Amino acid sequence: MNKRVLVTGATGFLGQKLATRLHEMGYDVTAQGRDERIGQLLQERGIRFLRADLRDREAMVKACRDQDIVHHAAAFSSPWGTYRDMYETNVTGTIHVIEGCKLHGIQRLVHVSTPSIYFAFDDKLGIREDEPMPVRFANTYAQTKYQAELEVDKAFLAGLPTITIRPRALFGPGDNAILPRLIRANEKKFVPLIDGGKAIIDLTYVENVVDALILCMDSPAHTLGQAYNITNGEPVTMIEVLSDVFRRLGVPLKTRELPYWKAYAAAWVLETLSKTVLGYREPVLTRYSVGVLAKSQTLDISKAKRDLGYEPRVSIAQGIETFTEWWRTQDGR
Repeated sequence: MNKRVLVTGATGFLGQKLATRLHEMGYDVTAQGRDERIGQLLQERGIRFLRADLRDREAMVKACRDQDIVHHAAAFSSPWGTYRDMYETNVTGTIHVIEGCKLHGIQRLVHVSTPSIYFAFDDKLGIREDEPMPVRFANTYAQTKYQAELEVDKAFLAGLPTITIRPRALFGPGDNAILPRLIRANEKKFVPLIDGGKAIIDLTYVENVVDALILCMDSPAHTLGQAYNITNGEPVTMIEVLSDVFRRLGVPLKTRELPYWKAYAAAWVLETLSKTVLGYREPVLTRYSVGVLAKSQTLDISKAKRDLGYEPRVSIAQGIETFTEWWRTQDGR
């Protein structure tokens, strides 16, 4: 009998790709999510869709029934949001999934975390998984995702087989965050180029992350209870990425250079306005976003290569080409 797999967050960017790949591989997939439109698309592919909210304990515990493996890819993933909202989804939601896994004897919980937990508004290259956590997290997303990791670690110590990955800056067809935001900024006015765009960053093509998640499903016993950095393993500068994307799109790249201090100060003002008079609406620029654009951060993925056998199959150049081909088909572009 084919293994039964629950994918949480299956109407999100990564979760949808994972659920689809697992289904194509012959797994019996249940896709949990909240977006009924994408859920309908998954159903049309032959994937069982469960509309449920992470914050609904009963629904999430029930979702784990009759499953063998759970991929927990759901999260409130945003550089902006209230602590309460983020905590309820990222921490309490994870606790609900863990409770379901324990109750129904899940063979393995594969948890998707984030390397945002490392970020401390400074330059760091080759970050390993045992990097000390910042004294203060960069935003509520990083804070609550780390708290969720702690819950997963506690569950492992209590006997639940778990494994965690920390994939960096996902992109590819279907992405509506990283590259699309930069493209839209260019369409509207310009892309802010902080300190010349010299920051060295890691990107990860989404299908490479799917590969890593699949490797986690039957990795050796010594990988349980561990966390793994996942990237493309090709550090590049911000300006190199921007130049390649817009060259392939055949669109002039419009940039405006900003010193880091000025961009950070502007973001602080925008955040303050959001909190005080705009009902916590996401600002066009946050301090975290400024930091990510300005500060170099790369991850060491040698542990994932050694323990999981992870090797990025799709290069950044190939991934950008695939993304730009897809982007041109969207909205009559």
